[in-house]
Amino acid sequence: MAETSPRSHLVDIDIAEPIWDRFFHVAPLVLVGTLDEDGTPDLAPKHMVTPMGWQYYFGFVGTPRHSTCANIERSGVFTVSYPRPQQILETSLSASPRQDGGSKPILDYLPTSGAREVDGVVIDEAYLYFECRHFKTIDGFGENCLITGSIVAAYGDARFVRASEHDDQDLIRESPLFAYLAPGRFATIDTTNAFPFPADMKK
Repeated sequence: MAETSPRSHLVDIDIAEPIWDRFFHVAPLVLVGTLDEDGTPDLAPKHMVTPMGWQYYFGFVGTPRHSTCANIERSGVFTVSYPRPQQILETSLSASPRQDGGSKPILDYLPTSGAREVDGVVIDEAYLYFECRHFKTIDGFGENCLITGSIVAAYGDARFVRASEHDDQDLIRESPLFAYLAPGRFATIDTTNAFPFPADMKK
């Protein structure tokens, strides 16, 4: 009987075209808040987001074609709101295209509050917030850029913030997280397992 190669199930993915729609991958989903030139708040959903190291830096992928990039370059600040799973509708609506003239009327119906340390807004009822000062933008990723900021304020719902007296699994079960499964799906995370790190692993 012929042996089956352990790689026989693999198929090539054509890298001549963008590959990210060919499979699902798990990502956070946040709303990045900026102010347009006339002071109007803008909230834009982003899923290519990440901490930039272990300190207080945060980054996300954007494009100069969108107002978020221009707003940050001009104002030097932005906010980050992590929505709850039940805020899927608000998060989806924030992706609505702008009308002629650049306005996005749907944002008038999203409940927001002013940021604490920077000039901007955050969406109400999210579970985690960052307020950032622009650190640097790195261009050259095709039509995209990496926008980074230093976190000057961070706060969150007490039910979501880890505490020594609260078991991690209980916290996640009682306060589920919102995950984006790119492209085009989402999930509620309420069940997890502890990762089996080696005993001598260090950051």
